[in-house]
Amino acid sequence: MTSAAVDLEVVTDQPGGTWATVGRHMLRRPDVILATLVSLFFIVVAAFPGLFSRTDPQHCDISVAKIKPQGFGHPHPFGTDPSGCDVLAQLAHGARPSLLLAFTVVGASLIIGIALGLLSGFYLGWVDAVVSRLLEVFLVIPLLLAALLLLSLFRNIDAGDGDFATIVQPAIVLTGFGWMGYTRYVRAAVLESKNLDYVRAARALGASDLRLMFSHILPNAIASVTALVPTAIAGVISAEAVLAFLGIGVRPPAISWGIMISSGAPWFTGGYPYLLLFPLGCLLATVLSFVVIGDNLRDALDPKLK
Repeated sequence: MTSAAVDLEVVTDQPGGTWATVGRHMLRRPDVILATLVSLFFIVVAAFPGLFSRTDPQHCDISVAKIKPQGFGHPHPFGTDPSGCDVLAQLAHGARPSLLLAFTVVGASLIIGIALGLLSGFYLGWVDAVVSRLLEVFLVIPLLLAALLLLSLFRNIDAGDGDFATIVQPAIVLTGFGWMGYTRYVRAAVLESKNLDYVRAARALGASDLRLMFSHILPNAIASVTALVPTAIAGVISAEAVLAFLGIGVRPPAISWGIMISSGAPWFTGGYPYLLLFPLGCLLATVLSFVVIGDNLRDALDPKLK
């Protein structure tokens, strides 16, 4: 029996199976608990911004422009920007495009990467050759350079109104350059899993290729990919901020943390540092929380690191 099969048996023999074991490992880490609470808080903010501010983020009154933070209990707890827009309202509503873009890109990249990695590792031959050459092409193209070029070319195209319309262009570009890591991990896991005894037994009993891939191989291969997801979410949130700062990501009149950072940066040394620090703090807290979760999830899912 191979070492991978032994590792699988060791994990699944424990009470509750693989994910229960991972959960116990994660819950023993205070940093993971804190990171999970922080990430859940910002997910709630993105889903229900009205719970945190009833002010319309698009309603700007120049007569109350550049009010400094007053604290809770005042009309503008986090102050206002140079246009008279409420900063707290913009922070709350700006979380949605950033996180919606991250979850959309990671979800689409995950589907593409798993499908290509599964087909490549299972069939090999010309399928593997095509996927491998495609991987090589996309891996040598810098993401930022490609995003700058593509989003600049299509920046004048109107995608319509709504939350999803504001992120559709950066989502397409970031997804196009975000699937490669999942493909490589899944392909490697499939190559290791498809020759295990239980897969050979299922094949001998007449299981179809689809059944072998999705019922026997993929569940064993998905764990290594799962560990990439939180870190990938953090990466997309950071990428959105960079693209918005350059003026080619989520663009006004939409609101995102990246746009707020871009707008607040010139005022940092002009006596209004909160215009930069508040959105930057939200961005860093969210990114770091997902990175901590991803690192510890990787450690919990890798038997060699236990």
